[in-house]
Amino acid sequence: MLTSGLGLLMALLGGAIWADLKPIYWTIETLTWLLSAITTVLPRSITGPLVLILGAGLLLWGQSRSFGSIQQALAPDKDTVLVDALRAKSKLNRGPNIVAIGGGTGLATLLSGLKRYSSRITAIVTVADDGGSSGILRRELGVQPPGDIRNCLAALSTEEPLLTRLFQYRFSAGSGLEGHSFGNLFLSALTAITGNLETAITASSRVLAVQGQVVPATNVDVRLWAELENGQRIEGESAIGKAPSPIVRMGCLPEKPPALPRALEAIANADLILLGPGSLYTSLLPNLLVPELVTAIERSNSPKLYICNLMTQPGETDGLDVGGHLRAIEAQLASLGIGKRLFSSVLAQDDMEPSPLIEYYRARGAEPVLCDEEALESLGYEVMQAPLQGGRPTATLRHDPRSLSLAIMRFYRKQKRDL
Repeated sequence: MLTSGLGLLMALLGGAIWADLKPIYWTIETLTWLLSAITTVLPRSITGPLVLILGAGLLLWGQSRSFGSIQQALAPDKDTVLVDALRAKSKLNRGPNIVAIGGGTGLATLLSGLKRYSSRITAIVTVADDGGSSGILRRELGVQPPGDIRNCLAALSTEEPLLTRLFQYRFSAGSGLEGHSFGNLFLSALTAITGNLETAITASSRVLAVQGQVVPATNVDVRLWAELENGQRIEGESAIGKAPSPIVRMGCLPEKPPALPRALEAIANADLILLGPGSLYTSLLPNLLVPELVTAIERSNSPKLYICNLMTQPGETDGLDVGGHLRAIEAQLASLGIGKRLFSSVLAQDDMEPSPLIEYYRARGAEPVLCDEEALESLGYEVMQAPLQGGRPTATLRHDPRSLSLAIMRFYRKQKRDL
């Protein structure tokens, strides 16, 4: 406001100088005549205070309306001071360019924490899901699966919580509706209207006031396949998640799907590239089946961090420690002819204390993902361990958004200092 006022004053002064000071003379003459006319009606002792009060009132009224509009836009919560909201907004706009690659609930958890540190976030999401509501819509409507994208949009939303809850609402009854989420139906309808999922995501982002952007890994309808250690070949993301034997190799049909230009541009401009957390074979590696994405990551000189899961997943990562997860990623990259190690830094969970919750998971075939820090560092990895599940007791063993994002930002700041 001060800058605008000063600019207006200078513009008027420049115009007056250009016009040989005549406008200033005319203005002074007009003001002299106006003041003389007013003071002939009422004495100066009454006119002066009245005009002063009227001018100040108009000024305060206009500014309060302006500040009210800004407050409503930036800080709908009445307890939030506008200056604090403006400062927070400015801080987010100066945050690092972060690219997060993955899918499933793991990526959504990561995004909900990262949006506290930056508004320049790009989520690159796998579109290989073929189970649940997404799978039904994919088969019946021929659209790309919207489920993981919906979760990411909701995680990055800054809109009213009620609207986000509506987007995540899942119908529990109704013939044909049961099991579907409103957001999946919304995205599928927008895809049919606009002609492609990318445009539908852009429109949904405006509705939810998304902080950042969500981009599909590819706009091609891909189907995953996996070769198992027992020689069996299985197809479909939902089947791979329940593989009866360890997975040896993965691929997709069609082979070498193209990446979206927005995803490639985001990677090229990234200050930090993240992979995970999420299901190794069904959420993370499908993104690395897009050769253009892998090439873009390889070309980037930005810090790259792999975030490992807390627990193994029965039928998918049985018996794998952090090193086993990294070997699977490197094997996938090697199949694309990438000999260079892309993710040489890894963030893993601290050793967890025994608890009834861990025993509950063990009874269902899951184990904590162990991290042999010394062995990994001897192989050239930079290992960072932190309490990623948070300090509060929870009903599930999952990453805590705040703890996870705090550990990531510590890694980023350290990398910045070391440059």
